[in-house]
Amino acid sequence: MKSINKFIFFLLGGTLLLGSPACTDFLSIDGYFMNMTQLDSVFQRKESVAQYIRGAASALPNEGNLWTSAPNPFQGASDENFTSWNDARHAGIRYLLDEVTPFTTDFNNYPKYYEGIRKANIVLKRIGEVPDISDIDRRDYIGQCYFLKGYYMYLLLLQYGPTPIVPDDPFAVDADVEAMSLERATYDEVIAYICANMELANEFIADTREASADMNMPVKSAALATMSRILLYAASPWYNGNSFYSDWTRQSDGAHFINQTEDNTKWGKAAVAAKRIINSGKYKLFTSPKESDSYTPPANVSSALFPDGAGGIDCYRSFAYLFNGEVPRQLNDEIIYSCVPARTTDSPMWIATPLQQGGGNGLNLTQDMVDAFYMKDGRDINNSSATYSYPQPGTAPSYNGVGLSGASSFSGYEFQQAAAGMYANREMRFYATIGYCHTMWPGTSYTGSTANIKNVVVTYYADGTAMPNLDYPEDFNRTGYTCKKYIHPEDNLKASVRTKAYPIFRYAEILLNYAEALNELNADYTYTDEATAENSFTIQSRGAGEILSAFNQIRYRSGLPGLTELPDQLTMRNLIKRERQIEFMCEGRRYHDLRRWGWTDANEAYNRPVYGMNVKAKTTERQKFYTITPLTNVYPAIARRSFAYKNFFCPIPKTALNKNSKLVQNPGW
Repeated sequence: MKSINKFIFFLLGGTLLLGSPACTDFLSIDGYFMNMTQLDSVFQRKESVAQYIRGAASALPNEGNLWTSAPNPFQGASDENFTSWNDARHAGIRYLLDEVTPFTTDFNNYPKYYEGIRKANIVLKRIGEVPDISDIDRRDYIGQCYFLKGYYMYLLLLQYGPTPIVPDDPFAVDADVEAMSLERATYDEVIAYICANMELANEFIADTREASADMNMPVKSAALATMSRILLYAASPWYNGNSFYSDWTRQSDGAHFINQTEDNTKWGKAAVAAKRIINSGKYKLFTSPKESDSYTPPANVSSALFPDGAGGIDCYRSFAYLFNGEVPRQLNDEIIYSCVPARTTDSPMWIATPLQQGGGNGLNLTQDMVDAFYMKDGRDINNSSATYSYPQPGTAPSYNGVGLSGASSFSGYEFQQAAAGMYANREMRFYATIGYCHTMWPGTSYTGSTANIKNVVVTYYADGTAMPNLDYPEDFNRTGYTCKKYIHPEDNLKASVRTKAYPIFRYAEILLNYAEALNELNADYTYTDEATAENSFTIQSRGAGEILSAFNQIRYRSGLPGLTELPDQLTMRNLIKRERQIEFMCEGRRYHDLRRWGWTDANEAYNRPVYGMNVKAKTTERQKFYTITPLTNVYPAIARRSFAYKNFFCPIPKTALNKNSKLVQNPGW
């Protein structure tokens, strides 16, 4: 036993097993005190093992901190937005500005994710020593450790591409440095490792969490959801038969890190992973019932009861309540796995909230994102109908206020008389997601008497309510748009904010994963559970009924018309891409979608001017303000973009390369 302690102690550098907490109780390590010299005692008591597993989980990121003090660059470096500051707390923007190198210390997750894998392996090796543990708890602990191994490797893959797979057994105490140096695995090998561990997690881990304190711990479906996402990525063009990486090979055997022959059956595997969750019947899209003040969809939207139409639900509240904390996590059947983001100055609320309510006022969404949302009848803004027309940009109807006749109230949302015509008659996700000029920010948790702290109509004019001030000259919005997705009407940082569950995985993603995989599958694919040889089913290539059912549920929940027949593959592909862009806006998904779809999508999204409103115009200059303006040259320090082939993966830190002689850098870095 002493020898085990010695080489584990050597491998981990003898450091205390401490880390910053992330997703609520599963990641909490308050009171965690053990170091490696106490390892033997850890496995003498159930409580100590549970505490040790929390230590293994302590490196899991709080994925709900999207922009400020974020654990990764994914949302900050998305084409959806940019922050008003380029600093250590908002380092994601540096990927947009091409200010990152292998020597950059921001987002250095490489060593701590591997440390989490090593700790999980230790538990799996020694869990049999614990005397006071029930079989149920033992299985759950084993499942949690397999989940951690798979999830840490998944996180490494998202950030760095394929990286080394560490052995389950620790290196011998007398192993030399060269023996402990590992080559990178291929992308497909990493996918296989992730899925193997997630299958084991699915076998052992608890099916549900009953106590509210445990709601953020992983369950079986979290393992399947990880597989659904990562298998979809693996099937996608950039990682499946991409000749750009033809000369990126492993030194020992010449294996390509990215496979060079497209394998269409990977779409079948992705479809199966999604279908297994669908077939479980445990999850459904969250909906809020229709109320007396609910929004009424247009006549071209089916009024059949949801999920066969938009009947019986409130389409605005159904989407807004998913994110803003109105509904407790345990009552939300759409969320598969979640964490709780910060509630103060690191939160997704703070960066979007105006200064009057204690926020940073520094999150800027681009015009391209705003324009992606449909009109309420499902038509594109450039092909709008006479009934729900989108006014031509630059014309008076586009920039003038809608007036008394155009103002409306639906589902508790107030569309103001002064709001520009270009924001009228949009789909419900637009109003639940976008904060635009003349949006009401209620902030009703504030009960004091100071004026202009609650029920603030935010305007982004140079002399508007969200204008820069002398104390915080950089804290102003540059595009005229921000994200309200995570803002509850009560939220006011000068009073209190609702606790929110950030959905790491939600059922809407599973449905769109399934629709996309089916649309890309060229031949039927049959799945059989290898463990039981049961639960066999066949995935039908481009099965119209299955694709439309999955896709239309998303549309109906948003109050949009569904598709009545399956279009050709390219048309459906583009519809799914746009649906993902809208549905998952500012959730950290688009960064990866653009990359997996390939150079054409990523280049078109990134290597273009950033557009927004002209926030240098004053209140009396509405036409000037509402002129769609290229901002790259106006704010070059933060609004420029640079995307090259190297940006498909982040650079492996130079410190990691120095410690592993067989580790090679990502292309372009």
